[in-house]
Order: sequence, then C-alpha cells, then structure tokens
Amino acid sequence: MQNMEVERVFIGAGCNRVVNNVSWGASGLVSFGAQNAVAIFCPKTAQILTTLPGHKASVNCTLWLPNSKFAFKAKQLEQHFLISGDAEGVIILWEYSLVDAKWRYVLQVPQAHKKGVTCITAIMVSQQEAVFAAASSDGTVNVWEVVFPSTCGGDCKLSCSDSLFVGQKPMVALSLAELPGNSKPLVLAMGGLDNKIHLYCGERNGKFLRACELKAHTDWIRSLDLSLPVYVNGETSLLLVSSSQDKGIRIWKMTLQDSSASNKKQQTSLASYIKGPVLVAGSSSYQISMESLLIGHEDWVYSVEWQPPSTSSVEGMECFQPQSILSASMDKTMLIWQPEKTTGIWMNVVTVGELSHCALGFYGGHWSPNADSILAHGYGGSFHLWKNVGIEYDDWKPQKVPSGHFAAVSDIAWARCGEYMMSVSHDQTTRVFAPWLNNTSVENEESWHEIARPQVHGHDINCVAVIKGKGNHRFVGGADEKVARVFESPLSFLKTLSHVTSDNSSFSADIQADVQILGANMSALGLSQKPIYVQAASTPTDRSNTEGFDTLETVPEAVPVVLTEPPIEEQLAWHTLWPESHKLYGHGNELFSLCCDHDGKLVASSCKAQSASVAEIWLWQVGSWKSVGRLQSHSLTVTQMEFSHDNQYLLAVSRDRHFSVFQINHKGTDEINYQLVAKQEAHKRIIWSCSWNPFGHEFATGSRDKTVKIWAVETETSVKLLLTLPPFKSSVTALSWLGLDSRSNRGLLAVGMENGLIELWNLNSRGGDGHLSVQTASPAIKFDPFLCHVSSVQRLSWRNPQKSEDSETVQLASCGADHCVRIFRVTVT
Repeated sequence: MQNMEVERVFIGAGCNRVVNNVSWGASGLVSFGAQNAVAIFCPKTAQILTTLPGHKASVNCTLWLPNSKFAFKAKQLEQHFLISGDAEGVIILWEYSLVDAKWRYVLQVPQAHKKGVTCITAIMVSQQEAVFAAASSDGTVNVWEVVFPSTCGGDCKLSCSDSLFVGQKPMVALSLAELPGNSKPLVLAMGGLDNKIHLYCGERNGKFLRACELKAHTDWIRSLDLSLPVYVNGETSLLLVSSSQDKGIRIWKMTLQDSSASNKKQQTSLASYIKGPVLVAGSSSYQISMESLLIGHEDWVYSVEWQPPSTSSVEGMECFQPQSILSASMDKTMLIWQPEKTTGIWMNVVTVGELSHCALGFYGGHWSPNADSILAHGYGGSFHLWKNVGIEYDDWKPQKVPSGHFAAVSDIAWARCGEYMMSVSHDQTTRVFAPWLNNTSVENEESWHEIARPQVHGHDINCVAVIKGKGNHRFVGGADEKVARVFESPLSFLKTLSHVTSDNSSFSADIQADVQILGANMSALGLSQKPIYVQAASTPTDRSNTEGFDTLETVPEAVPVVLTEPPIEEQLAWHTLWPESHKLYGHGNELFSLCCDHDGKLVASSCKAQSASVAEIWLWQVGSWKSVGRLQSHSLTVTQMEFSHDNQYLLAVSRDRHFSVFQINHKGTDEINYQLVAKQEAHKRIIWSCSWNPFGHEFATGSRDKTVKIWAVETETSVKLLLTLPPFKSSVTALSWLGLDSRSNRGLLAVGMENGLIELWNLNSRGGDGHLSVQTASPAIKFDPFLCHVSSVQRLSWRNPQKSEDSETVQLASCGADHCVRIFRVTVT
C-alpha cells in the first residue's frame, strides 16, 4: 500500500467576473482568475490544465509575458512568464517551462498595492527584458522593469522604475508601447474614472513624466491598447484605441514629427483643425489626432484589442501591425473593425455574440496569437470562443471551451453507477460533468466536459442528493429556500448520455420508452422548471408576442436536443434543463444538507437551525415523496448526513459538536421505524463532515478542531471511539471513505481541509475477524498543492466507494470554495 500516485483528470471552473481577468499567451494557453487561483486552459482541448496556488484574495488580473501581442518575439523562448494581481494588491510572477510544461512560483512583487489591482499591461523590450505597469484602486500606477533568467529556474531581476500617484479617481485601463524614433522612449497610456486618457512618457528605467491628456469620452475609460508602429505614406505613427462606458470606441493617431519640417509654414487644412495636442518625449515630438470614432455597440464597451502583429518575413523579426480591432461589450456582442479598402473608413466586418438571455454581456475579448480565433468571457463566468474556419472568406464558428461554476461549489454527487458527476453551487446552478470519449484521438482517451445544466435557479444551492436505485435518473436539490426540489431526467439527457458513455446497458430502451418528457423550460418569473412533453414538442407553440420582442418578460422556448458533441454555453444555459417533478415542504429554514440511502427508498434532509425544533432531520419516501419521519437529536444545524452501506443506520453530524446515529427499519411498504442509537459530543468545535466505512459499521468524523476520529457502532445502543488521527494543519471540512478490501477491512480515507489541501490515509484492521477490531491509520499520500484547491474543500466523493478487485485505479471527486470541481485518478498498488 506504500506506492500511490495521484494525477489530475479534470478541473471545472468559471472565470472571475472582472474586467482584465483573461490573457491569451504566446504559448497558446489562456490564463484567467478563478477565485484565489490562477487557472490555465488550453483552447485546443478545451481543458483546464492546472491552477496556480499563491494568492490569498480573488484574482483580478492576469497577463502573459509574452502575450499574443508579442508572439512574434517569442519564437525561440523556452520559458514564458505570467503576472497575476489580486483584490488585496498583491502581484505574483510565475514561470512556465515549455519543455516539460511545468509551473514555478518565481516571486511576489515587493511594495504591494494597498488596494486591489485593476489592470496590468506589459511590453517585451527584448527576449530577456520586459517592462510592466500595474494600476490599483489605491490611486497609484507602478512601473517595473524585469530581466528574465536565461535558463529555466534562474532568478528574475526586478526593479521599480517609477510609482505614479494619479489622484482620487483610480485608473482601470493601461497600455504601454515603444514610441517610434531614435531613442525609443516608452509611452504609457492610462484611463479611468475621470473620463480622460492620460499619456506619460519615460525611458525604460527612468521616471515617467506626464505628457498630455486626451478628452473626448463622456464616461469611464474601460480599455486602452497601443499598436506597433505603423508606416503609411512616409509617416511613422502609433495608433491608440480606447473604449468607454459611453458605448463608443475611439482611435487616436500619434505621428512622429519630422524635426526639419517643423519650421515650414503650416498649411491651413481641415486636418490641422482637428489635431489634438503634441506629445513631447525626449528629443522627438508626436502630433496626436483623432483618427476615427467607432459606433456600433449598444452598451458599455469593456475591451478593445489590436489584432496581434504578423511577421512578414521567415526570420520573423520584421513584423507589421494589421489594421484590425476586436471589441467586446456588455451588449453580448464582439465586433471586429477594419478600415474599408477604398475610403479608409473603419467598418464593423464581423459580429459574433450571444442571443440568449443568460449571457448578460461580455467583460473582455481577446485574439489568439495567430488571430484565427477570438475569445470572450462573460457575466456568467463563461467563456465563448469562435474560430475562423473559412478559407476564401471569413466564417466564424463557435468552439468548445472549458466551463464551470463562478461561485463556491457547495456539494457534489456521483450518478448511481458513476456515469457522471453532479455539482451544485452558490452561483445558483446545478451542473453535470461527464467523460466524453474522443473519437478523434488515437488513445481513445476520455476528456471531461459539462454536458448538462439541469437547474438554473434564483437561490444559492447548498446541497444535492442523487437518487440511487432503479428507474429514471433523479436528484433532489436544496437551496437557500425552505423547499427541496426533485428533478427527473428528460429524454434528451438520456439519449445524450448513451452517446457519451457508449455503454447502453444502464439506459435500457425501456427507461427511454417510459420517459414522456423531452426537456424543460424556465418559467419567466417563478423558480420552477416546467416540463416539455414529447408530443407537444412536435407542434411548436407561439408563446411570444411580436411586440414584446427581447424583453425580460419573454423567455424563449427551450429546444432540447440530443447532443453528439460537448455542448457550448448557449446550449447548456437554455436547452439542457431538467423538469421539476416534486417539491418537499416541511423545513422551517433554508436547506443545508441532503442524502439518499443506497436502495433509493429514502431521502434525509436538514436545514439551517438555531434551535432543536428546527434542527430535526426529515425523512422522505422516494416515489410518493411523503414525509415518513422527523428525527430529533440536534440543537444546531446538521451539517452532513450519510446512510450506512447496508442502510441500517443514518449518521448525522452537527454544528452542536455532536454526532447522532439512528437505526432505520422499514416496516411494510409505507412505514419506517427509527430510533436514536447514540448521540455523543465528539469534537471541541463544529463537526463539518462524516463518512461510513463501505464494508462495516465504522465511520469517520472531521471537525474544525483539526482532528479526524474513527468510531464503531458496537451494539444497538453504543458507539466506541477506535482512534484519533494526528492533528491536521487546518480545519477538516470533507471526508470520504473508500473500501479497498472487504475481507481485511482495509480502507482509504480522503481528508479535505479548509486550506484547500487533500490527504489520503490508510486505515487497516488488526487481528480479530476484521470488523470489530481496532484500526490503525497511517498517511498514504499528500496531494501536491498545484493539484489541490486554493480555498476550503467543501466535499469529497469516491466514484465507486467499494473498489473492485481487478481495478488498479480509483477516481476521487472534490469541490471547493475556489469555484472548482476536480477529479483525481488515484493509482493504488
């Protein structure tokens, strides 16, 4: 049992809902903030590759060095770097080695900001040097020069060039560029809450001086981007594009003034009337003029970005700036703007976007390094990717992207045969993740994707229980409301699932024949999801009035379809809902935990409670959904419950530091007898979690007092403490017991903690007949922090709690407050 390996199978996470959060690197990978973690995903596979632990607050900004803008300078680079800034002002530098795809924490930038970082911009001066600037809500902008090591793992040299105080109205948009000219001075453009664009000039390692300001926007500046130098008609100029909450996009031109021509008599032309200020940097001066105003968005424009430069030569050092801009807005669209060939007037040439009600708009848009794809991230923590698949003409098609929750994930549950995993979150959604067999790949390996979103709710969801037993797939969900809701799988999901698993045994045709419901619709103002029947689906109903087009009152009809490839966000948010079949009324407060027995006959539920009368556990009969019992024992919230694997006992743990074990007897079909076997104060603080041994009547409890204890039910009336594991470094928030061998009663206990880390412990029996013998515990493995959560682990769950003899590997699922759902493969040898 000593050799054990853990590898990452899947990470599902949503993007933090802030501007400037996403960066597409020259490495081809995309970085984004997911709560306190920096997450990295690969657009080719639509999988999140890893999360980087280090920040103690929500990550606001990420930026690759080099990003897609400087991909032309990154051809020979062996290591790329990433900067991330968080809501407490901390900035961290990371190193990514392309050779072995390994990440390394390099350093935390000294002199952290006093408030959150709002924006980071950078410029690659050479292959080994970069200058970056960071703006913060504390009203400062710091400029740093960084020299990268020539070898992987070397030291970075970091020096602060300047710290600019910009006043009470902080800056939220920055852009850096090298000005054309002999001395190559740097220009820093910044914009923010005072509606002006401020330009500062400086040398690479010297101070930055305020040069001029541009006034034209009438609301907050949201995004700025400086181009590479553009050479047209013998003029050398730099272009700046700016976007604002006034819904407009403006293009500014900075033209290098010829010093010899300055004494010539100025000809009076129309152009000279619309010229702006002159920017003086060192010995050069630049005439600024407004080139164009782009009107096309109907809401705040959160980001604008020049198309990444393309190389004109094979060596790749010469490059030119394409005249093309990508903009993303809260009006749920991304537009590509280009000047018309003959007139030079900037036109919108490509429009992509979401026509669903769920998106609520985009926080930012980004080009891929070779400009054949564009990526947006939206209000629902979601990504939206389009790729230009056209050959002769543009044809932008939506692509698969990773997805996940955008708030703390509160609970997970495996399907009864482990075909999929269900998760619920405070983002008010229930999601289903499943392995999708890639027919394209050679190894025929499976990749996990979100395949359905059964519930989109109006309350934070706290708990979920999948109904075991025969019949259709069902689950019960409990949110911040007093009713539990029962959902049943529609026909479209069953058929999709038979595609996914390519194993048709569990979905025998008779289940599908019995299911008369194709999908579900959102109700416009209520919280229930209404069924769409198979017969009704063939005759489309006209629900919308023509005049009430696209208002919040009209909810478009869902179109449930059988998915043959992993769905994208619009399909998930609308067309994969499950109908609600029952509501379970009884609790006096918001629901907190749920569990189902292993035969699929009973569901137990508990709610938030401050008194004994409210803290009772309700038992519901599956099918009739009648209340068949109210178990009284605790005086505060019951935090977790679990039935023993022979369904003889129900274990409950509570905030009142006690656990209770109830004996459950089924009398006839409708009657249940239950009695309290034992109640005991087990820990010094809240007990967060519990788990039964799949092969016996032992169980584990984990608490805020940083301990895990193993107990055994000895007789009908007593529970005995078998052993206490050595104290952990952090509160224990999640436990899950895996049975390895029924004869020797050997097991593996997964322990999840408040600091996000996970450990596995061997549990062995000594002597006796295996079952009622004292157990010994020894640490099996501690997960690498790069594999783990970065905030509290909320729940752990083994895919099949009883390991089959022939399999070497088992899968463990976890969810956490860091918005992540994770699946690990544990190899037990």
